Amino acid sequence: MKGKLLITLVIIIVLVVNAYFSMGYIKEHKEREALSSQIIEVTQMLREMPQPPQDLEKRLADAQTSLAAEQSALSGEMNSIQIINAILQLADDCKVKAIPLVTQPWSTENVGEHSYRVFRLNLAVEGSFSQLVSFLSKFENGELKTLTVRELSVTGVNEQSDGETVPEGNTPVTASLDLAVYTQPRFSE
Repeated sequence: MKGKLLITLVIIIVLVVNAYFSMGYIKEHKEREALSSQIIEVTQMLREMPQPPQDLEKRLADAQTSLAAEQSALSGEMNSIQIINAILQLADDCKVKAIPLVTQPWSTENVGEHSYRVFRLNLAVEGSFSQLVSFLSKFENGELKTLTVRELSVTGVNEQSDGETVPEGNTPVTASLDLAVYTQPRFSE
């Protein structure tokens, strides 16, 4: 009887151990199937992703060059006299009258996470409509790369004093401009 009990006990232990390992195997098999499914999905997503552009290195170099150019434009040491002279020279080149010129002292302005020195000025520009358009166009492409037009208002006259209509493009206009020129802050500030 002891032999039968011992054999029964051994069989029960073997069955329990077998069940334990079988459950572990089933659990591992399910995990393997889930991982295989994920691998298949990721592989399919990778196949569907577009290939990176072939000229990526060149584009990066161009972007770095452009960034350096913009940073140098911003970091240039400018003083208010240089700015005023550049504006007056541009006005003279475009044959418009730029007066009165009102300036404000340099100040510091936060834009996003960065601080910049800002020189603000207001001026009235008088001339024909086409001259004003030329003046504003050259502003955008001129030597003052960090100049921004904060506000612009234009008034014009469609008739001359004798009552005749002014030819298109020659309409006398007066524009009021609020400008700001940005530079990097000085290290001593």
